[in-house]
Amino acid sequence: MRDFIVAMGLVLVIEGLVYGGFPSAAKKMAAQAAEMPEAVLRTVGLAAIVIGVGVVWLVRG
Repeated sequence: MRDFIVAMGLVLVIEGLVYGGFPSAAKKMAAQAAEMPEAVLRTVGLAAIVIGVGVVWLVRG
């Protein structure tokens, strides 16, 4: 559970860096994501999940 909380904290740090450091770029990315087809967003999301699990598996394994 502790690792999960740390991971969520890191997600918040990364999100904060994007929105706090580059707000105009974040707005552009959000607008582009809104225009993308759902299938593309789903594919990118699933790929991110697989890569994330792979990274965690390599580091923790």
